[in-house]
Amino acid sequence: MKPDNFSTLIGLVSHYSPSGQELGAVNWLVEHMRSLNYDSAFIDDAGNAVGMMGAGPRQIILLGHIDTVPGEIPLSLNESHLHGRGVVDAKGALACFVDAAARFDSIEGWQLVVIGAVEEERDSDGARFVANHYKPDYAIVGEPNHWNRIALGYKGSANVNIHLKCEKTHSASTELSAAEQAVEMWIKIKAHVDALNSDKRKVFDKILLRLNDINSKSKPFEEWASLKINARLPLAVSLEHWFDMLQKIITDEEMGNISFESTGYAIPAWRCDKNTPLVKAFLKSIRSQGGEPCFAYKTGTADLNIVAPVWQCPMVVYGPGDSTLDHTPHENLAFEEYTRALKVLTSVISTLVMPKNIKIN
Repeated sequence: MKPDNFSTLIGLVSHYSPSGQELGAVNWLVEHMRSLNYDSAFIDDAGNAVGMMGAGPRQIILLGHIDTVPGEIPLSLNESHLHGRGVVDAKGALACFVDAAARFDSIEGWQLVVIGAVEEERDSDGARFVANHYKPDYAIVGEPNHWNRIALGYKGSANVNIHLKCEKTHSASTELSAAEQAVEMWIKIKAHVDALNSDKRKVFDKILLRLNDINSKSKPFEEWASLKINARLPLAVSLEHWFDMLQKIITDEEMGNISFESTGYAIPAWRCDKNTPLVKAFLKSIRSQGGEPCFAYKTGTADLNIVAPVWQCPMVVYGPGDSTLDHTPHENLAFEEYTRALKVLTSVISTLVMPKNIKIN
């Protein structure tokens, strides 16, 4: 297909929209959905772009995100690919949602809701808002996993700052400085987690640690050091269990000099049910396009983690694109991949709602 058939995708990617600066892209998308004859399109109170088709009592939500990480990549395209910030993560999926819903002229008993959520790359403010304003029968979250794969699980995430304080000693002393104590603490936590992970074969089942920052400072009689640690948590480790585990790693002697601070939102892991009509529709649709369907379980987090515990409905994560290009300067999407994903998604919706008027081609 020629690039001029991809106005939704190209239009979205052409509007640079890092988290906190989504308004231009949101305004464009709302106007674009109106031009596609959506029954309604508007900006909600969280700043999300929302489009609705149909007015039935049953509901399918297609939840994408319109924000990107910072770092503008000049839009460029040729006959086969589109390059630009967000084309993979995750405007490709959002555009696919918009185009798929626009194909349904009559949906008896159903309503399709397409949402371009804000702030996914930071605190998921957009998803937190919609979680409490809808109760769908099915939901599809937009993230890149290739056209022939559906993601069923995302790990949880928790950020913690560990602060250490001690008296300042002479540089020739055998006592550990605050900075050295911080290093020792990181080594101790890492060793504990490595031991827990030793019998886990799958990455999805492991705790993944990352030391994001370490720094120290001092005054004439005291010195401090701090660690900023992120943990990607599996289903078996709840947020409460993780924070309790950190506390228990500290000895009684150390406790008086160490404090913990949880920062940002702590997000639990989530795994979707594989035995649902939604998953079966995806498997059938991918095969109908000549693909061999695969399941993915991701080490990151997504808006799935926010809405799934609230909605408690059949859900999957789907979208075109290679997720290894997320957040890189090399984001690009093949038009052929987008076309296949659009056909799969359209077929899935058709299977679920059985509308009167549908164009698959």
